[in-house]
Formats: sequence, C-alpha cells, structure tokens
Amino acid sequence: MRVVLAGGGTAGHIEPGLALADALRREDPGVQVICLGTERGLETRLVPQRGYELALIPPVPLPRTLTPRLLTVPGRLAGAINTAAAVLDRVQADVLVGFGGYVATPGYLAARRRKVPIIVHEANPRPGLANRLGARFTEHVAVAAPDTPLPHAEVLGIPLRREIATLDRLAMGDKARAHFGLRSDLPTLLVFGGSQGARSLNRALTATVDSLRAAGIQILHIVGPKNASEPEVTPDDPAYIMLPYCDRMDLAYAAADFAMCRAGAMTCAEMTAVGLPAAYVPLPIGNGEQRLNAEPIVAGNGGLLVEDAELTADWIRANVLPVLSDAERVAQMSEAAARMGRRDADVALAAMVNRVVAAERMNTGA
Repeated sequence: MRVVLAGGGTAGHIEPGLALADALRREDPGVQVICLGTERGLETRLVPQRGYELALIPPVPLPRTLTPRLLTVPGRLAGAINTAAAVLDRVQADVLVGFGGYVATPGYLAARRRKVPIIVHEANPRPGLANRLGARFTEHVAVAAPDTPLPHAEVLGIPLRREIATLDRLAMGDKARAHFGLRSDLPTLLVFGGSQGARSLNRALTATVDSLRAAGIQILHIVGPKNASEPEVTPDDPAYIMLPYCDRMDLAYAAADFAMCRAGAMTCAEMTAVGLPAAYVPLPIGNGEQRLNAEPIVAGNGGLLVEDAELTADWIRANVLPVLSDAERVAQMSEAAARMGRRDADVALAAMVNRVVAAERMNTGA
C-alpha cells in the first residue's frame, strides 16, 4: 500500500500524520509512506527523524476563506498542485490522507485531479480552510470532536505517539521523577507551553514558585528553548526543575500529578489519553479553538480553565495550589480526564485507510 500524508507546518498537523504512519507500519512493515511538506515547516526535521520520506512542495500563501478565486487555482498554488500531483504519480499513491495546514490544500486538489481517494482528519472543533475544502471532495472524514461541522464526519480522536498512547502514569511515576531529579514523595506540578514555551505561563509560575514550594509542591518547568534564561530561580533547587526543552514528554506526564499548559488539540488529546488533569490556558490569538478544545474536559471535571490575561500568581495560588494539596481531588480529576481520552485513534484511522484503499481496489479491479 502506498500512502501520501499531507499536513505540514506545525507539530499539530505533523504529529497525527506520523502517528498514523507508525500504525500503518506496525500492521504492514512493507507499507510505503510519503509525507508532503515545505522547506519552511517543522516537517523538515520531524519527518526524517521518524524514518519517513519527505517530498517538498512550494509554500503557498492562502486566503482564510473559501473563495472562487482559490478554486480557480491562481499562480503559486497551481505550481504546488502540480508538484503534489507529480509525487502522487511517482509513488502511484493509493490514498492521500490530509491533516490540514497549508500543505493539505494543494494535496487535496492534486489528489482530486488524479482521482486518488482522499481522507481528511480534523483535530480541531473548528475546521481550517484546507480541511473544509478537502471535505468537499470525499466522504471519508475523521474528526476529534463530536460537533465538528464537516460532512460525513466520523469521530475517531487524534492519533498519538505510542509512547504517549500506551503510557501507564502510575506505574512509571517513580522512574519518571528520578529521571528528572524530582522526589518521589511530593506532589508535582508540570508547566509547559508547547515546543516553544509560553511566556505568560512562565511569568505567572515564576511569581508563584515560593508559595508552591512552601506548600510542599515540586515543579517541573519546561520553559521553551527561547526562554531558557527567563525564570530567575535557583537552577539547582531539587524542588524546582527547569528545562529549556523536553524530548521525553511521556516521562514528564508520568512524573506529574497536575499540569498547567496551553490547550492545543494535541495537548488536550495527550492529557486526556494519559489521564493527567490540568489548568488549561488557551492561546489568546486565533479563532478561539484552544478554548473549545479545553471546555469539554473542564466540563467533565478533568481540568481547570483560565484566560491568558487572567493567569496570575494569585490565580495559581487560589486555584492550582488547593488541587495539588488534595490527593483525593487530584485522583478524581485524573479519572475524569482519562474518561474523556482516546488511546487508539491511530489504529482507528489506520483501519479507515485500509478500508478506503480496499474499496477503491475492488471498484477499479486493481
């Protein structure tokens, strides 16, 4: 089977595709997976690291809305579609799976031109331009949120890396804390803001460290590589571990009792999959999708929600500290978060891919 994945730019578009690729490879080591990307995105690093081929197409600036002008394929978009079509031809693709982002639009249009079956995966409650377009060309649409407004939507969740999807936080807790130099007998707060960190989270936490430590709470703080020198806290304090970046988020999740983080779709999916409750701080830009990601978790008692502008040291002391000081409440919130998580979305999406390819081969007699 020959599968082309289209979803580049951010980790939120790339990681679900790579999780699907891993699931397909586990089922059939002979599967051929090619990822479309551009030279500007994180895919230039992430895709080769995971052992998959990356085919580059020209980056194309797109409008934010579906317009007739977009569908007439002007200028640079035409070149990107032609390049994507050439990739489909070269590998004799059986299916194209798109995850949104600027790479997916030329991928969808090229697949439609070549009559290659299309599968759309949408991680957010509010679909972006690319997936709204792609969903017009197919009946095979996978979504993470039940009310996502796309036709033919089937709720599958978000494919996650296996080290996250299979994580047993309780069994790995002591080992994970030892890995970071944390004590095994203290409640642990994990603070992170995505791969680049989040300055508002960093500032609010830094102003609260003394209060948390006085309450017997230890902190694992991933500040982001650009913010490594920001917090003015003693770096060798065993109750406060600061890292610029963490390449073992599975261990970070296992070490923690509670987290404070952004509310991207991947983050929410990972937190609920591993059953880690959190205080979600939605990114204050965009179309409000991060708040939509977190709201069902909070409504289900699996987390707290605070606006970025309202996140202060006082808010942390009034809301996060009491949770971490109450082991029973932490356990209840962990169970609530876990009830909302899905660990098998990679397998479910791989099954959809297999169904679509099998049906196409039957229809064409291939």
